Amino acid sequence: MKLWSILGNSQKLDGGAMFGNAPRAVWSGWIAPDDQNRIPLACRALLASPLNGKTVLFETGIGAFFEPKLRARYGVVEDRHVLLDSLHAAGFSHEDIDVVVLSHLHFDHAGGLLAPWQEGQPARLLFPNATYLVSARCWERARHPHARDRASFIPELPALLEASGGLEIVEGDHSNALGETVRFHYSDGHTPGLMLSEIVGPERVDGEDHGGVVFCADLIPGRPWVHVPITMGYDRSAELLIDEKRAFLEDKLARNVHLFFTHDPECALAQVVRDDKGRFSTTHEMAELHARALAA
Repeated sequence: MKLWSILGNSQKLDGGAMFGNAPRAVWSGWIAPDDQNRIPLACRALLASPLNGKTVLFETGIGAFFEPKLRARYGVVEDRHVLLDSLHAAGFSHEDIDVVVLSHLHFDHAGGLLAPWQEGQPARLLFPNATYLVSARCWERARHPHARDRASFIPELPALLEASGGLEIVEGDHSNALGETVRFHYSDGHTPGLMLSEIVGPERVDGEDHGGVVFCADLIPGRPWVHVPITMGYDRSAELLIDEKRAFLEDKLARNVHLFFTHDPECALAQVVRDDKGRFSTTHEMAELHARALAA
């Protein structure tokens, strides 16, 4: 099995919102803001093939579904569907994808499911041959959003996914589509039922899987957020997220599971480490993956 990091459309969002409980004097040293206080963010997907005999895409980024006014409001940089270009550069098309795994249905993680915006045209799903995996609680949140995050969802998307005939709602550690090759972890601090996908590693030690890769989604958007106290203003429960993140990182450190970042503008994959004071950080950072073997 090989892994690719697949870039989608990038964003520029307010740094204060992305580092909700950290002062600008601290976070600006991690990611430099522009003159509007915005920081650059990737929307990076992970492609794995063959995984359980299938070509699997973990997330789709924000895509190009927004009309121009909303594209500017939400800081989407490019007007084309960058994910499709990146898939093509890796030797794939959206028709080649057998499974799309969605950590949650906020538009910056699921918008890439949709074809680019065209004036007067309704929203339309891409990936016509795919099974779409969504956690049960994320599905309910998207169908019945809270007022706090209603604007983060695409109203048309649930009906389109249902009508596709390819929707699989996931409730446990594994899915029908991917079997035991992918193990799911869950988090509620950012949004209810955030589904964190771990591609199971090749080693088995004391009954546990070692050496895999986990898609960190919005539990840990990038390297600065590996620092346990750092959360986003978009998180629904900062204290809960911090507790979940600590337990998550302890588990991945113990099992040598590498972290895959969706929003880090410069780093796709890293290994987690902890210093003698108990602080987590990263090492062996990789900017991109191109047909990288899982065990490499």
